[in-house]
Amino acid sequence: MPFRRRLAAVLGLVSCLLIACTPNRVSPPPEPSPVSDVHAFDRFYDQKLSWDDCAPYATEEQSQDAFRTPGVECARLTVPLDYALPHGETITVGVLRHKAADPADRIGSLVINPGGPGGSGMEAAARLVPTVADNAIGLRFDLVGFDPRGVGASQPQVHCLTDAERDAERAGHPGDGISPASAAAWAAEAKDYAAKCVQRTEHGTDLLANIGTRDVVKDLDVLRAALGDRKLSYLGYSYGTQIGASYAEAFPANVRVLLLDGAVDPTEGEMHSLVAQGEGFARAFGLFAVECAKHAGCAVGPDPARAVATFEDLARPLLTSPAPAGGGRELSYDDAMTGVVEAMYSQQSWPVLNSALNLLRSGDGSLLLKLADDYYERGTDGRYSSLQDAYYAVRCVDNPQNPATVTATHQQMLAAAPFFGGGRPDEGEPDICASWPVPSTSRPHRPAVPGVPPPLVISTTDDPVTPYQAGVNLATETGGGLLTYEGAQHTAFLHGDRCVDVAGLAYLVDGTLPPPGTRCP
Repeated sequence: MPFRRRLAAVLGLVSCLLIACTPNRVSPPPEPSPVSDVHAFDRFYDQKLSWDDCAPYATEEQSQDAFRTPGVECARLTVPLDYALPHGETITVGVLRHKAADPADRIGSLVINPGGPGGSGMEAAARLVPTVADNAIGLRFDLVGFDPRGVGASQPQVHCLTDAERDAERAGHPGDGISPASAAAWAAEAKDYAAKCVQRTEHGTDLLANIGTRDVVKDLDVLRAALGDRKLSYLGYSYGTQIGASYAEAFPANVRVLLLDGAVDPTEGEMHSLVAQGEGFARAFGLFAVECAKHAGCAVGPDPARAVATFEDLARPLLTSPAPAGGGRELSYDDAMTGVVEAMYSQQSWPVLNSALNLLRSGDGSLLLKLADDYYERGTDGRYSSLQDAYYAVRCVDNPQNPATVTATHQQMLAAAPFFGGGRPDEGEPDICASWPVPSTSRPHRPAVPGVPPPLVISTTDDPVTPYQAGVNLATETGGGLLTYEGAQHTAFLHGDRCVDVAGLAYLVDGTLPPPGTRCP
């Protein structure tokens, strides 16, 4: 899924003082501020993390499982709620670490973010531990994941819908959001959703106004200092690439290496990114149909040219007659579309999707519902992670809101991926952001990163979520190197391709970029 302003004169003074005094410190966040106390941020940059068992940090089923990984430890990083008010309210950011196996050859920390917005970096890091155990990451880096403000173990969480309300919301939207009556109904739902976010999130609009990428990168720099690293080594996937590029722009002197996989184009606005995703999912579904047709029992038939029509014949009845899915639950049309989206993230999931569609043909919606549950991070206990609520909160403040374009955006999304028919999981984003209660704090733009060590950008040719060209653009805009992966999946590093992994590890260890034009496999 998917995801910077000049320094005030006083903050420039703070920069000189702090860099002269302490090599792990940097200037406070580059945002105009009334702060005149040059020591206002000392308590944040000088804090020592208290590492402990991770079990108390788990907030739902998925993190409970991940945090059982041997050797991980967790802590809370204290940061300002509002960086313009460093003496005001504070919040905490959850952090997880797995120490380098070879401390004598340790390079430092490698901080990762899995994207979203709203994904748990703590959970992602814990799940990567077995994968990196025997490579340069596991041996030479402390692997560190953090939950961005408002997410997962960070306190407080963004909270909008109860678990029961989320289940009900997934049952279906009123129409396609385009006809006048349907558009009005969607707008009313979005306004109610935004109001619940304010009411149910601790600190309300104060947190929501400071939840975006602008503030996450400031937290990331405080974390860098608290970890004892003079410069940041960073691995960002998907929306995590936006965090990485924004960090480079805000703190250019503090970058060691940035590996950015599955790039978000920082010049692209909300509408264009959603339309591009629709096109990407449509293209991925076409590739699925071609591969499926090679095998007996293909759920969308032997003719890829008719796959969309065959799928629509299978899915459309769910609009009025949801399919039984076991445990007293049913598969709605919207959830069927979401299940397809989840399977498009990786070609390795295509056999599961085929099985799910064949089960649906026989009247069983359980496997397709399981795919949708995975997308929404709904546990078997019926509890959801903070992913969806945090996703909207960040996306809405990262992009200028233009209520006048909502219907046009719906039309373009449907034109880009007509077989989704209004059931895509992010169809409501334009409506929600048009009703969002706080103004945007960032806007799409070409990043200015002079002097930053060249990032390594990995872009996948048939990535359905972040199109290949976005990676090409990001590499060009940041002066970085581009590694092309030939595949149909979202992100590639540490996903099993040796060519990608060798190039990525070499970059993380010594900053060496692969030769221009490198393609894998």
